[in-house]
Amino acid sequence: MEPIRQTYRWKPDWPDTAARLTRWWHGEAMALYLFTEDGATAPAPAPLTDAATPADAERWWTDPAVRRARAERIMSRRRYFAEGFPIFDTQIGPGSLGLFLGATPVFDANTVWYQPCIDDPDRHRPIRFAPDGNHWWDVHLAVMQSGLTHSQGRYPVGVPDLIENMDTLAALRGTMELLYDLVDRPAWVHARLAEINTAWLDAFDRMQALVQDADGGNVFAAFRLWGPGRTAKVQCDFSAMISPAMFEEFVRPYLAEQCAQLDYAMYHLDGTNALQHLDILLDMPEIHAIEWTPQAGLPGGGAPEWHDLYRRIKAAGKAVQVVSITPPEVIPLLDAVGPEGMYILINEPVPATEAEALVRDLAPYRR
Repeated sequence: MEPIRQTYRWKPDWPDTAARLTRWWHGEAMALYLFTEDGATAPAPAPLTDAATPADAERWWTDPAVRRARAERIMSRRRYFAEGFPIFDTQIGPGSLGLFLGATPVFDANTVWYQPCIDDPDRHRPIRFAPDGNHWWDVHLAVMQSGLTHSQGRYPVGVPDLIENMDTLAALRGTMELLYDLVDRPAWVHARLAEINTAWLDAFDRMQALVQDADGGNVFAAFRLWGPGRTAKVQCDFSAMISPAMFEEFVRPYLAEQCAQLDYAMYHLDGTNALQHLDILLDMPEIHAIEWTPQAGLPGGGAPEWHDLYRRIKAAGKAVQVVSITPPEVIPLLDAVGPEGMYILINEPVPATEAEALVRDLAPYRR
């Protein structure tokens, strides 16, 4: 492995973190994302102040100065352990690609919803990504550029959560409408999915080039990913509503084409209704890692109920990311499935004493 050249002042051991994340992708080592907000040894000399909270939710999401100030305030109050690292998350809701392609955003303080734009599929023009004069593309670039201009080597700026394939088509067409389309006009669905793939790749290429680090890699803020190359999380939450046969026909070809353009691709597997597609995903060499999110009401990702699932993923030669896990669950999980190829994402603050104890106890697993 080539030495890591990139550095960040708010993550002094970034070269070690990047090296371990690279080994995780290849199934050779475990990784741990962990942080505290006690501020005792936060990266900033003093915690930064936030910008005034805007009165309207749209500005909360889209004003570059507001977004950057809020992100820097959060990062400046955190102490990062192990492979935890600061990230300027530039998404404007979970599905930025849909905005570029015509969906209308509905903002609130916690998320962004998308109103469909394809009412008459037989008359709607082909889906094209045209960045010139594209308002929401320009807004995203302004947010990203604000971070790049002001980070001054303190933290990485992430590629936003674009989202792809059926999930983006559902945002443009409507979920129920798309379910009918799968039966009534399958050729139309295939054509639109191919167009969305082209749009995704164009948008990703431009954004990745903008934030690419000294090692040719990028941070993908969703699920706290980094790889020494073109790196992204991919998904198809829509798959919970379709059969494996439909997944094989409508999802796999476009997912494979998309991931073939990436150096490091992690699939977000969301909820037990999506588990029916696991065998197909495990058979896809274009996917390098799988993350599992249990739905609300079920035990979190660190629970023993999911140990066999992680073993299956690892046995197929793919790395695993575990979310919704608590510190006491980490070592029993690693004892059960083995540490190699396991990325433990604890994405809530942990008391400093507990974080320090976990890192110390994990030393034998982090070789």
